[in-house]
Amino acid sequence: MYAPTDGPAVNASAALALGDDALVLSHRLAEWAGHAPVLEEEVALANIALDLLGQARVLLSLVGDEDELAFLREERAFRNLQLVEQPNGDFAHTIARQFYFSVHQHLLYGQLAATEGPFAGLAAKAVKEVAYHQDHAEHWITRLGDGTAESHERMQRACDALWRFTGEMFQPVDGLDVDLGTLEALWLERVRAVLERATLTVPPGPRSDAWSAGAGRQGLHTESFGRMLAEMQHLHRSHPGASW
Repeated sequence: MYAPTDGPAVNASAALALGDDALVLSHRLAEWAGHAPVLEEEVALANIALDLLGQARVLLSLVGDEDELAFLREERAFRNLQLVEQPNGDFAHTIARQFYFSVHQHLLYGQLAATEGPFAGLAAKAVKEVAYHQDHAEHWITRLGDGTAESHERMQRACDALWRFTGEMFQPVDGLDVDLGTLEALWLERVRAVLERATLTVPPGPRSDAWSAGAGRQGLHTESFGRMLAEMQHLHRSHPGASW
């Protein structure tokens, strides 16, 4: 668990954006519990989910009550990227989503850790966890992409399907003082290198469209997010005020 430190005032928009990204992806990964292809992967995905949940708790607590923000907000109040809310699909789809996001998060936290901003302390600690998340995803991208004909085809299909959601990661967020141009260039360089090593093709077409460009940050989400949120919030809303 990360401990917030005294320092510059936290921008609520930035804290919610980062916190919601981690919270939503954590829940998506937790959906693999009992369903992962092998036991080792079930443990790995659960550990990544717990890392992200820890980040989310700190970030949301900088804005308000973490439980209320997670379980009582309506869909339009969430500011997460549309990428992280995408359904798990098959294992290749989950890995492609994790790969795109973890490369971005590792670079972002690296920049934030080097600043004197309000997220520097959290980023300096979390970047070590995210380095593992990225390494785990890259391992599976390579293993599946350069594996059998079927695993290659599934991995390519997953990378192609999620490509259009990646542009939103580099949209400006109020309160996040980072060099987005450098961040995006480094992200593209890393992604291309890994895909080439995995004998995969960089997806064609734009990395955002009229619907997905910045929509999640504005509270506009895909259809699957509403169903996920209903499941995530069901217990808390069914038993208001309950505690363990």
